[in-house]
Amino acid sequence: MQRKLIAIDLDGTTLNRQSQISDRTKQVLQQAVAAGHIVSIVTGRPYRISKQYYDQLGLKSAMINFNGSLGHLPHQEWAKEYQYTIDRDVALDLLAHQQALGIETIAAENKNHVWANHGSDGTIDFFPTVVAHDQLLNSDNLTSDPTALTVYFDESHRDQLIGDLTKRYGDHLDMNVWGGSWPVLELAHKGIEKATGVDFLAKTYQIDRSDIIAFGDEGNDRAMIDYAGWGVVMQNGIDSLKQMGQDVTALDNDHNGLAEYLSDYLELPQALAKAE
Repeated sequence: MQRKLIAIDLDGTTLNRQSQISDRTKQVLQQAVAAGHIVSIVTGRPYRISKQYYDQLGLKSAMINFNGSLGHLPHQEWAKEYQYTIDRDVALDLLAHQQALGIETIAAENKNHVWANHGSDGTIDFFPTVVAHDQLLNSDNLTSDPTALTVYFDESHRDQLIGDLTKRYGDHLDMNVWGGSWPVLELAHKGIEKATGVDFLAKTYQIDRSDIIAFGDEGNDRAMIDYAGWGVVMQNGIDSLKQMGQDVTALDNDHNGLAEYLSDYLELPQALAKAE
């Protein structure tokens, strides 16, 4: 089979509802790599809370974080690494007006650093629970432009917050409100999305777009699913994404949906298949 680029989202896709990689999923992804395919994580998560999955899978390929804003090779220097950033003044402006905007928590982050206005209770792991003195978000500590901003806000301020930020920064930033129950807003460099990262991977590994298979489940996967030659949406994915993709997994992320689909799609050896 022609070598494929396999782009995998993490939450709701590669990970089950307990944010774990099952033995079966690990087995199939490692089989795919052994067969000569490229497996790359393409996630909205920062590197800080995704590198453990990269290591667990034993990957050596490039990784995409922050929904396409960072492309890098974990654990090493790489000349091809890229990072799209946001002007630090945006973070400081949000900090200065957080009460009026209904903002409770602000985290600014790049590949190796995170700053926040306070520690979180750990309910949402995107926000750090412990903030050291030099990680406190302020003009003295935030000395470089962050790659992404993540904001936890008062639900009653949603329309006001989005409207105000669109008016202030809409020409320079894209905003994405999380799906699900959490009122969380992500801000990123204008026009950068997961497809940006997948295109970078395809060019880096010299793989045609037609040989890209991508797996996702949420709104931030739309551009990636649309870009891939074969976009696969998880059974537990949102309906609008299912309408875009070429196929939908028979099983959800709690029942190895990605693994079983990929094993069949790549015609991987069945002697190792069906492990729990």
